[in-house]
Amino acid sequence: MADVYEKFKDDVMSLTKIDLSAYKEKQMRRRIDSLVTKRECKSYDEYVALLKKDKEVFEEFVNFLTINVSEFYRNPDQWELMVKTYVPELIEKFGKRLKIWSAACSTGDEPYSLVMALSELIDMRDIKIIATDIDKQVLAQAKTGLYNAKSIAGVPDHYKKKYFTQIGESYQISDEIKSHVEFREGNLLRDKYPDKCHMIVCRNVLIYFTEEAKHEVYQKFNDALVDDGILFIGSTEQIMDYKSIGYKRRSSFYYQRDLTQKG
Repeated sequence: MADVYEKFKDDVMSLTKIDLSAYKEKQMRRRIDSLVTKRECKSYDEYVALLKKDKEVFEEFVNFLTINVSEFYRNPDQWELMVKTYVPELIEKFGKRLKIWSAACSTGDEPYSLVMALSELIDMRDIKIIATDIDKQVLAQAKTGLYNAKSIAGVPDHYKKKYFTQIGESYQISDEIKSHVEFREGNLLRDKYPDKCHMIVCRNVLIYFTEEAKHEVYQKFNDALVDDGILFIGSTEQIMDYKSIGYKRRSSFYYQRDLTQKG
C-alpha cells in the first residue's frame, strides 16, 4: 500500500503542484482517504482519474487538502502586542509604508485583520498587505469578503460597526478594507517569496508540515525579511532551532530576523 500512496503523491504533484511529502503522512492520508471514500472510488488511481475529468471534484480536493480554518483576530492578546509593541518599533525603524505579507492567508480573515489593526497607527493610504494562499477557491472567498458570526467574533466592536455590513446571517467586509489587500496565488514550498518584508504573518499552517518542510519555510521567511523584520506565527507553533536560522525570539509567537544569532 505504501508504494500505491507514493504513486498517488506523484500524481497529485503533477496535477496540483502540491507536494504531499511535505505534510505529516498519517494525518494527511486519513483526510484523503475520507475523500476517496466519499466519491465512492475503490483506489487512488480511480480517484486520480476522477480528479482529471471532474472540475468540481478537483476543486473540492484542493480545498479539502489545504485545511482552511481561520478567524479574525485569533488570539487577541497577540494582536494587541503587535499594535502596542512590534508595529510601532517597525514604524520607528522603517517609516509608515511597511511591506507586510500574510502567508497562507486562507479566506482573508488575517490580512483584513491586519489592515484594521494597522489603521490604529498608520494612515489608511499607506497600508498595503500582500496576501497569498495555495488554494484558488479560498482566495475567491477572501476577495468576496463574506463571513459568518463565528469568524468575526473576535473583531473589536467599533470595527464591526465601521467595516462590516450584516447581510442575513452573514457579514460583508467593506470595500475600503478590501482595497488595501492584494491577493495572490502562492505555494510556500515552491514559489518565490515576496522580498524585503518588514513583517510576515503565517499562523497555524505549518503545524501540518513535516519538520524538514517547516525548517525550509522558516529559513525562506528569514531570507524574505529585512534585518530586524518580524515573523508572527500561530499559538500552536514554535521555531525550535530559531537561532541557527537567524532569528531572535521576542515573545512566544514573535521572532525577529537577527543574523548575529546565526551559529
